[in-house]
Amino acid sequence: MDHDGYGALEARLGHTFADADRLRVALTHKSFLNENPTPPRDDNERLEFLGDAVLDLAVGHLLMEAFPQRTEGELSKTRAQIVSEGALAEVGGALGLGEWLFLGRGEEQTGGRHKSSLLADACEAVIAAVYLDAGFEAALGLVRRLFGERVRLAFDPGSSDYKTRLQERAQSVLHSQPRYEVVEALGPDHDKTFEVALLLAEREVSRGRGKSKKEAEQRAAERALARVADWPTPREKP
Repeated sequence: MDHDGYGALEARLGHTFADADRLRVALTHKSFLNENPTPPRDDNERLEFLGDAVLDLAVGHLLMEAFPQRTEGELSKTRAQIVSEGALAEVGGALGLGEWLFLGRGEEQTGGRHKSSLLADACEAVIAAVYLDAGFEAALGLVRRLFGERVRLAFDPGSSDYKTRLQERAQSVLHSQPRYEVVEALGPDHDKTFEVALLLAEREVSRGRGKSKKEAEQRAAERALARVADWPTPREKP
């Protein structure tokens, strides 16, 4: 898949690249280069390496800023949870990075655009691309936008109940309740995977997958919370 421009993705990131090739490399999986060796181009593995370090520093900064009384051990454990592959994949999925990835045919045919490992790697690579393009402050701003909610709720014992958090947030911001719709159920009866769409003010804002409807709804709610900027315009109170 090739793209002439990245305006939509840059809008989601909140960053316009001075050098768009950095973003292109961040979205290039090695499988694409194996099948498309010319023109010469890098894959995103080196950016992923750098992005891992930038993300650790940025999340550590945000945790230190938000929780001045927490110990080093508490902060380290919490940071590891925030930057886990699962969390990165959720953020990458919320950004829609999968639709922008350059993949080889094999990865394309095996669902590479939805693989957690590829989404997590691309998320780290994009963070590194922003860092190289505009410096640490720009990267910190991006991490704050993408992970700020997770940092804010890091020590909240109820933070894993994303549906409840979303319901409270939606009622406060939109004066509306979220609605969940099963859009797909894949696999045999004993091993189904459900895909659920989440609608706010009758507009779809996210989807989630899981081995049960409840798990899929939680994943959809988690993604919606990470995409507050994409929520519908708040309605006026009656």
